[in-house]
Amino acid sequence: MSGNAHAAALVAAMSIVTILLRALPFLIFRRGKQVPAYVAYLGQVLPQAIIGMLVIYCLKDMTFARAPYGLPELIAAGAVVVLQAWRKNSLISILSGTAIYMILIRVI
Repeated sequence: MSGNAHAAALVAAMSIVTILLRALPFLIFRRGKQVPAYVAYLGQVLPQAIIGMLVIYCLKDMTFARAPYGLPELIAAGAVVVLQAWRKNSLISILSGTAIYMILIRVI
């Protein structure tokens, strides 16, 4: 199999798996079927847990011992918190925080 054919086969396989994984909940919980309590609980709890893990992952490599002393990360994280509290729009908060961080790491 040539390189292009191999790459196309990989992309096709990944696409099929992604589509199936996204369709699986709709196939399992068809209309009229009651969603199990543990699935509803996970739907309420997992988003906050995932956000918490992402924050820890993003801030794990901060160094306070040398310049810029973690300032870009802290300023960007603070901006995300303030924007989320003010606008209540995750997309605006995350994009703005990312832009602020990228500007600060170039300037500071």
